[in-house]
Amino acid sequence: MKRHRTSLLALTALIGAALVGLPASGAAAEEVEQLRNGTFDTAVEPWWTTADMTAGLSGGRLCTDVPGGTANRWDAAVGQNDVTLVKGESYKVAFYANGSPEGHVARAIVGLQVAPYDTYFEVSPQLSVSGNSYAYTFTSPVDTTQAQVAFQLGGSADPFRFCMDDVSLLGGVPPEVYEPDTGPRVRVNQVAYLPSGPKNATLVTDATTKLPWQLKNASGAVVAHGWTLPRGTDASSGQNVHSIDFGAYKKRGEGLTLVADGETSRPFDIGASAYEQLRVDAAKYYYTQRSGVAIRDDLRPGYGRAAGHVDVAPNQGDGNVPCQPGVCDYTLDVTGGWYDAGDHGKYVVNGGISTWEVLSTYERALHARTGRPAKLGDGTLAIPESGNKVPDILDEARWELDFLLKMQVPDGQPLAGMAHHKIHDEQWTGLPLLPSDDPQKRELHPPSTAATLNLAATAAQAARLYRPYDKAFAAKALAAARKAWTAALAHPDLYASESDGTGGGTYADNNVTDEFYWAAAELYLTTGEKEFADHVLNSPVHTADIFGPLGYDWARTAAAARLDLATVPSRLPGRDKVRQSVVKGADAYLATLNSQAYGMPYAPPGNLYDWGSNHQILHNGIVIATAYDITGASKYRDGALQSVDYLFGRNALNISYVTGYGEVNSHNQHARWYAHQLDPNMPNPPKGTLAGGPNSSIQDPYAQSKLQGCVGQFCYIDDIQSWSTNEHTINWNSALTRMASFVADQG
Repeated sequence: MKRHRTSLLALTALIGAALVGLPASGAAAEEVEQLRNGTFDTAVEPWWTTADMTAGLSGGRLCTDVPGGTANRWDAAVGQNDVTLVKGESYKVAFYANGSPEGHVARAIVGLQVAPYDTYFEVSPQLSVSGNSYAYTFTSPVDTTQAQVAFQLGGSADPFRFCMDDVSLLGGVPPEVYEPDTGPRVRVNQVAYLPSGPKNATLVTDATTKLPWQLKNASGAVVAHGWTLPRGTDASSGQNVHSIDFGAYKKRGEGLTLVADGETSRPFDIGASAYEQLRVDAAKYYYTQRSGVAIRDDLRPGYGRAAGHVDVAPNQGDGNVPCQPGVCDYTLDVTGGWYDAGDHGKYVVNGGISTWEVLSTYERALHARTGRPAKLGDGTLAIPESGNKVPDILDEARWELDFLLKMQVPDGQPLAGMAHHKIHDEQWTGLPLLPSDDPQKRELHPPSTAATLNLAATAAQAARLYRPYDKAFAAKALAAARKAWTAALAHPDLYASESDGTGGGTYADNNVTDEFYWAAAELYLTTGEKEFADHVLNSPVHTADIFGPLGYDWARTAAAARLDLATVPSRLPGRDKVRQSVVKGADAYLATLNSQAYGMPYAPPGNLYDWGSNHQILHNGIVIATAYDITGASKYRDGALQSVDYLFGRNALNISYVTGYGEVNSHNQHARWYAHQLDPNMPNPPKGTLAGGPNSSIQDPYAQSKLQGCVGQFCYIDDIQSWSTNEHTINWNSALTRMASFVADQG
């Protein structure tokens, strides 16, 4: 079950763009120019502009004054129509452009000039006053004589002057071969290994027999040594690799390196402090994802911004949101909550699993043998609510919970008690775009059984966790959970549409047996009532093997129930068998981890990495960690700790997938307001943001242009345009939040 897809800008065709440097002088004989008058020596024809602009010549360039105050990129544009494209042919797009004053963005596209206006290539460079030359390649997915090359310039509050020259679309140009820079062949956890934990690395080498390795401290002295273990060809990467185990070395230190086969690894620490910081940073991510409130720069320097979607122009706002046409005749106040990912949508299904996991991070701390709830307590996250005598992590989750409760259909309406599936923009928006600058109409989408059960589960869990701090809110949450449960029983098969993906993701799920099991489990754990216990015990999910290769996710929620039934105290009949099932699942993931030369508990069928593979790895690691909480057996602790090494650099690309952690880390995640790659005035994602990671399906055009034929771990690129491999989401960071807290507790 795939997640949704945030297109870069209403992107409907899956084909791509790749930066290839400036155009070479002297085109090859087979290269054919598709555009007319791209040099503007004497005229601007046949280039057109929208009605609000006039094009003219200035210094041998086409220039135009772009009006301010337009809502959409395409409201102000210049282009050329009737361009011919041949399916399967590669093309090079090249142009020079400048903008004055600095800081404006031009969206360059090759697409269809008539409805449905499919886009085959796009890029959105930041314009400078001095100007820059750009060149890209893409492959056409269609045969058409009705293509256009256009520069979409609208959406800016302020007017500016745009000039372009040397615009070219050359056919017959071979696509560039992409070779990622993977750095040294010794792959380590670039962040830290715990002193008393496992310490493993992977060496990429042609050698088939064992090789010597050395561990060096920051001053270059050898502090440990040994021999590698040849592992043969690793299916997940296609590389010949060896394993290195230096776990016997337990001294703390910073800036250590591992040397083998003439290569020196990137530096790393041995200690726990990095994970204490990550515990906080991963959870702090949610504050800057908040909708409906200004983000304070004093709390998050560099991330301050105006409130988004609070009915202040150009927002149409979340305070009085109507349904999609024909869905309902009421409006709801659905302000607040967390923006789901790199877009401005808010989704009950993904909000549910994310909230559960953030709450479970705290609930584990209350019950686990190594749990330290004070580390998540009041004042730990530096959020506006700090100092209110409520654990900060509960305050943060409350921001989303209040939104989820608002999504419930009001009494007296058809489907009362059900939850609307999602709320987002009517149309896709572009990058970069602050939440406060989003001009699109917002819409409620139809209620769904899955969303209703997500609400029931998380509200029931909230009722027991908030009771010591806010009895009224706990009672409100439990009442909403009961109402949602009753509504879901009455409407057990209202499914979100697979085709409802314009302006936001679908999150469609037509099997809700697992959601019923999860909601019943949370209601039972909170109330102890027989009705919910009976549903749990009679569910076919209760005795099924739910710990599959991919792990749990927003569409596979049975594990959320099973993990809580195993760890939250209750009198459920047969609870020992529930706990044994978690341990059995952990054993399977441990076996997978031990079989993988890169040491992760993830080996998807056919080596086809799933969307958001990084959080699947974390989720499988969390099952292993839970087995440690249940049994106290060190093999589960060590397996859980080892599973995070992959995310922090012990992988084929030699990259840490968490922003701000590791010498080389992902920091260009697909995002509308963490868009530094497109706009230098915007920040990169905050420290502690998890990238989705390798995705064999490479659905976005940018990844397709770079990664065709990629093997497993190599199906990733750290670029803001790659929404299928490099987005951030609230449910991926919830996995990081939970695992970071577990690892820190072991320090």
